[in-house]
Amino acid sequence: MTIQRSSAEENQSGKASKSVKKIPHNSKSGRWLWFWVGMSGIAMVSATAGALLAVSLTSTPLQQAQLSPQDEAVFDSDRISGGVLRFSELTRPVNLLVMGMSVLPPDIQNPPEETKNLKYLPQVNSFDGLSDVMLLVKFDPETKKIIMLSIPRDTRTEVEGYGVKKINAANVDGGPALTAKTISNLLGGVGIDRYVRINVLGVGKLIDALGGVTVYVPKDMKYQDDSQHLYINLKAGKQHLNGDQALQLLRFRHDELGDIGRIQRQQMVMRALMDQTLNPATVAQLPKVLDVVKEHIDTNLTVEELVALLGFGVRTNRSNMQMLMLPGRFSEKNEFDASYWLPSKRGIAKLMTQHFGLESEEQQQRQMADPRSLRVAIQDSTGGDRSNLQPLIRALEKSGYRNIYIAKAWGEPLEVTHIVAQQGDGDSAESIRNTLGFGEVRVESTGNLGSDISIQVGQDWLQQKSILENSLTP
Repeated sequence: MTIQRSSAEENQSGKASKSVKKIPHNSKSGRWLWFWVGMSGIAMVSATAGALLAVSLTSTPLQQAQLSPQDEAVFDSDRISGGVLRFSELTRPVNLLVMGMSVLPPDIQNPPEETKNLKYLPQVNSFDGLSDVMLLVKFDPETKKIIMLSIPRDTRTEVEGYGVKKINAANVDGGPALTAKTISNLLGGVGIDRYVRINVLGVGKLIDALGGVTVYVPKDMKYQDDSQHLYINLKAGKQHLNGDQALQLLRFRHDELGDIGRIQRQQMVMRALMDQTLNPATVAQLPKVLDVVKEHIDTNLTVEELVALLGFGVRTNRSNMQMLMLPGRFSEKNEFDASYWLPSKRGIAKLMTQHFGLESEEQQQRQMADPRSLRVAIQDSTGGDRSNLQPLIRALEKSGYRNIYIAKAWGEPLEVTHIVAQQGDGDSAESIRNTLGFGEVRVESTGNLGSDISIQVGQDWLQQKSILENSLTP
C-alpha cells in the first residue's frame, strides 16, 4: 500500500474482520491491456474493427479484492452487455453502487509500518475503510436515463450483524457486499448489479488526468487540520480546478449543512465533469486516464461492461442525467448520541417508485403532486431587490401554488433560471417551467434543502418579468 500526505476529515478506529483478500498485482496487467483496446472501440465506426475488438475483450472483473461466494451472490451476475457486434451496447437496466473511500491507518486492520511514527495520519491506498461517498447509479436503456442517488454517509440505518449505526461503516464491517446489502435494505429491496470502489487518492489523479474541472465555488472555503495534513483554501467564483483543488471542494463540510452541503457540491462537480468528458473524443482517451488511477479502483465490472456503461453515458442526453439525494432530515441536538441523517421511509418509497421501478404500498402508480402541497423555494442569483421577485410569486400563486418562500440567494450568477426538482419530482418541476414560460428543469439536489422545487432565478427572468407583469394585470 502507498501513502499520501493528504487525508480525510474523520478518524474512526472501529475495526472488523474483512471478507476481501488482495489479488497479486501482476495478474491485472493483461486485463488492463485489453481494457485499452476495448475502450478505444467506442470511437470506432467500422463493423470489422468492432468485431475484432469484441473477440479481444476479456470477461474477467477488474478487481483489487476477491469476494467470497456468499458476497458474490449479493450482486446480480446476469449479463448486462451484448455480444460480438453489440459488445458496447447496454442490454438491460443496471444499478451500480459507487463508493468513494477515504482511508486512514486506524480504519484498517494492518496499516503499513511506515504510517505509525509520522506524527500525522496519512491516506493509505486501501479499500477497507469508511465510505465517504455512496452513490447508487441506474443506467436505464429503456428510458434512456442515468439516475444518481446520493446516500449521506451519516445515514442512520441497520447494518446486518452489526446493529444500527452510520451507513459509511458498513464497508469497514463487511466490504462492498455488506454495503450493497445495507443500501438495498434501506431502499426497499432494490437490486444492485455491480460495485465500484475508488479511494480519495484516485479521485484527485482522475480529475488531473481529465485535465481538471471548471466549476463554480459557491463561497470562500478555508479549513486546516494539521493532524491529517488537510488544508482547504478556495476562493468563491467560477474557476478551473486541478485534482487537489477539486478534492478540497469535494471534502469541505464545515458549514451549516455539513455532509449534505458536501453532497450538493459533489453533484455540481459530477455534472461539470460529465458535461466536459462524456463525449466520444474524450472517452476514447479514458483507457490512458484509467491506467493512471487503476491501482486506486476496485470493481466487479468486466471490461465489456465498462465499455457498455461508458458507451451508454456518451449517448445519453444531459437532460436525462438526474441526481437525487436520499430523503430525510438532520437529527436534532441530544436526539441521539451522535449526529445522523435520518432517512424518511415515505420519501424513499416515493423516490424508488418514481425512479427505480419499485412499487410501494402507498404509491402504486405515479402521480403528479398537488401544486397546493408543493414547497417552492425561490433563490435569486441576479443580485436584485426582493421586490423584483413579486411578479414571479404572484404568477405561481395564480396557478395554484400556495407554499412559496424566498430562500437564501443562489451564489452563482445564472444566465438561465434553474428549476430544480430537489426531491426528484421532475414532472412538477416541468409543470412550473410551463407555468412561467422560461427556465431549465434540473433533477438534482442542489436547491434549498427544505423545498420540493427550488427556482434559482437567472438573467432570463429579467427579460420575462414585464411579460408576466402584463399577464397579471386585470
